[in-house]
Amino acid sequence: MAEKFHRATFTRNFLKTITRIKNPDEMIAESGGLEKTLGVWDLIILGVGAIIGSGIFAVVGIAAAGENGAGPALVISMIIAAIACIFSALCYSEFATMIPVAGGAYTYTFATLGEFAAWMVGWVLMLEYAIGFIAVACAWSNHFVQFMSGFSNVLPAWLANPPVWLSNDPFTAAKIAAENPDVFIPTFLGVPICINLPAILIVLLMTAILVKGTKDSAKMAGIMVAVKLAVIALFVIAGAFFVKPENWTPFATHGAEGIFAGAFLIFFAYIGFDAIATAAEECKKPQKDLPIGIIGSLIITTIVYVLVALVLTGMQDTSVAVPADFLKAPMAYCMTAAHQNWAAGLISIGSLAGLTSVLLVLEMAATRILYAMSRDHFISKRFQKLHPKYHTPALLTWTVGLLAVVGILTLNLDVAAELCNYGTFTSFIIVCIAVLILRKTDPDRPRPFRVPFSPVVPVLGIITCGGLMVYKSMQQSGSALLFPVWLGFGALIYLLYGFVKNRLNENKVHNEKVAKKKLELYK
Repeated sequence: MAEKFHRATFTRNFLKTITRIKNPDEMIAESGGLEKTLGVWDLIILGVGAIIGSGIFAVVGIAAAGENGAGPALVISMIIAAIACIFSALCYSEFATMIPVAGGAYTYTFATLGEFAAWMVGWVLMLEYAIGFIAVACAWSNHFVQFMSGFSNVLPAWLANPPVWLSNDPFTAAKIAAENPDVFIPTFLGVPICINLPAILIVLLMTAILVKGTKDSAKMAGIMVAVKLAVIALFVIAGAFFVKPENWTPFATHGAEGIFAGAFLIFFAYIGFDAIATAAEECKKPQKDLPIGIIGSLIITTIVYVLVALVLTGMQDTSVAVPADFLKAPMAYCMTAAHQNWAAGLISIGSLAGLTSVLLVLEMAATRILYAMSRDHFISKRFQKLHPKYHTPALLTWTVGLLAVVGILTLNLDVAAELCNYGTFTSFIIVCIAVLILRKTDPDRPRPFRVPFSPVVPVLGIITCGGLMVYKSMQQSGSALLFPVWLGFGALIYLLYGFVKNRLNENKVHNEKVAKKKLELYK
């Protein structure tokens, strides 16, 4: 029988309560509401869709030729970053097959570190997925506006070159206006009015697609993945004819420092494989398919990244100063420099497709984590209600979509995007720690997939992600200070709301059991 709490306060068994774990068997018993529609290829498509985004279309240029760029040794940087991700991916795979329910790292934390830690991880994951979703939507808007400008001779001026205030967030629009006084931004009571309309429209479209079902979302992601892989293949094949082997020397432009700096930047181009774990409850055969989906998507993207890096650094000499356009859009720049404008245009389409698939997976991951948190009484149980036809958490999905619209209208996305990095590092580290804990506390639990060479692999995952996190915090950035503030704010919400709500639920369960027992005695 549940322990009776006379009132929801912190004065009784507080530490025992906040560290109380949730048994994996109980988690599995409570699951089953979401429809199982995903197969192994769906998972790989979702993984590749989440990983290959703006990173391959933009970050590779900075990693290769930016300050302390890796040069042609970028291929080594990519392999190092992939290895760093593999450590965490193996840990995710063990948990995803052992506890195949929605929630990802949040769920695994609840099974090992307890209620408070689970809430905090869920709160941190909102940085990675929900705020990351907003940042990627705005990046999609930038690429879309740039793509449409190429049709300025065909389309109306308002569509080919929309006003700044209709295609940017307030902070970006203010920067543009400061550099160009002729830019018009309307105001209301002295407050600038900026509406990033393309970003808002793509968010609403992705939300509508997700409401229709995970299978349909996977099909949509599959189309986007096919488009961007075709475009990348086009770049690799066509660009190979313009490669100059002399551009590969010197191989490591800035030595080991450049290689590791490149690995740090490229690491973020691999983020997204963990989103597959949040859809575990919707897999047909999670014990078999989830590890293949997680590891397979990492292997495929690593091969793609290495091929792109070889051709890119072979076409452009990265040992000297490179044009700014190469740093912004390296593949499109190289094709334009080779007088292959048609290919540059197709690469722009590929970048839009890449960002679209990332948006789809990030929003799906955010809703599945919140769905699990609703099931654990951290947020309203109304969010557990599934659509009668599509069997998806429709209310929760639309809530996430509409909150993203609010974020697009109000957030400073430069800071928000940096905060996402800390959320990712934290979740990776926690999952690696959780594997070690559950190996000790529940060694006999069936593990369809086991992390090889444990505890070495989880420890290496903690060291690599922790080292990158420290490296990031040493750089000059306001996000290093804002991340602890975000954690403190999350802890406050737990103490004032999450803790109280869970204790009230336990009171309800206790009273129902007492009433049931009295009724049985009466009979």
